[in-house]
Amino acid sequence: MQPGTITQALTSACRGIDRVDARLLLQHVLDVEHAFLLTHPDKVLTSQQTDEFSRLVKRRSEGMPVAYLIGRRDFYDLTFKVTEAVLIPRPETELLVELALKLIPDNQFCKVLDLGTGSGAIAITIAKHRPQSQITAIDLSSEAISVSRWNTANLEVNNISLRTGSWFDELSGEKFDLIVSNPPYVAENDPHLQQGDLRFEPQMALSTGNNGLACIRHIIATAPDYLVNNGWLLLEHGYDQAAACRRLLGDRDFSNICSYPDLAGIMRVSGGQLNFIM
Repeated sequence: MQPGTITQALTSACRGIDRVDARLLLQHVLDVEHAFLLTHPDKVLTSQQTDEFSRLVKRRSEGMPVAYLIGRRDFYDLTFKVTEAVLIPRPETELLVELALKLIPDNQFCKVLDLGTGSGAIAITIAKHRPQSQITAIDLSSEAISVSRWNTANLEVNNISLRTGSWFDELSGEKFDLIVSNPPYVAENDPHLQQGDLRFEPQMALSTGNNGLACIRHIIATAPDYLVNNGWLLLEHGYDQAAACRRLLGDRDFSNICSYPDLAGIMRVSGGQLNFIM
C-alpha cells in the first residue's frame, strides 16, 4: 500500500476486510477517534503509518481478531487491555455483569467471586460499580492474571484481589455472597472452534469435555461450599445449555433458579440462590 489519504487507505483496506474493522485499525494506527477520520478524510498518512496499517490489515485478512491487533476491547462502560492469553470480552457477557449488579446493593459490603477471570472484565466492572464490595478473581493462567492485574491498575480499582489457581482450589473455605463465572462451555469437538476469531483465542478458556458442561458441572457442584446462606451463583453458558444448567442447579438444591436471555433472545446466563436448611 502506497502512502495516501485516510479515504484512500480505507478504500484499499476494504477490498480485503470489513469496513468497520478497517476503521478501527486505522484509528489505532493514527491514535485518533472515529470523528477524526470523518472530519479529516484528506489527511495524508506517513510512510510509517501506511506500513503499520498495511501490516494490521494483512493480519486481519488472515483472521486475527481486531481486539488482539489493537490490544484492547470495550466492555460494558470500560476499556480493557487484551492479549492472546485471554478471551476477548463479548457483549453477551455484559448480561452476567448486569445481573450481578442487580444482586449487589449499592452501599453494602458484599464478597464476590469471579471464576476464570481472564482479562478481568467481569470482576473489574463489578468492582468499579460496587466500590463497597470486595471482589476475588481467579484464573488458572498466570498470563491471564498478569493482564487482569494491568487492567486493575489502569482502571484504578482497589477492591479486587487476583489469584492464580484452578477454580476453588485457592480459597481455603472462604464464603461469598455471590459467585459469577463465564467458564469454558464449548464442546471440545465443536466445529465453531475452527472458525472466525475462536481460532486465535485460548482454547483452554473456550472448550471443555462432556459436551461443554464439564466446568459448569464442577462449579455448580462445588459452589455451595463457598456460598453464604442465601448466596447466589450466576453462570454464563452456551445457547443450548440453559435447561441442563437449571437441572444441575436443582440437583444441588439451589432455589429461585432461572435463565436469562441476552439481547439476541438466547438464554445466556443461568443461576440460583442457595438456601441452607436450618
